[in-house]
Amino acid sequence: MTLSCRDVTQLVSEGLDRELPPAEQARLRAHFAICRGCRSVRERLQFLRRAMQSFASRESDGKR
Repeated sequence: MTLSCRDVTQLVSEGLDRELPPAEQARLRAHFAICRGCRSVRERLQFLRRAMQSFASRESDGKR
């Protein structure tokens, strides 16, 4: 079964919070191979996650 872009966006978001099963990871890789838009969404979500983690770390250290 192929994934829709909506499905991929949901799985990418979930994958930031938990490890996806190998079968889902494989389906995502296959979709990313053919869909530049979803690759871009994944990159933006990863960037936002790292930025928020960095911000939270600075806040907890008392640095602003």
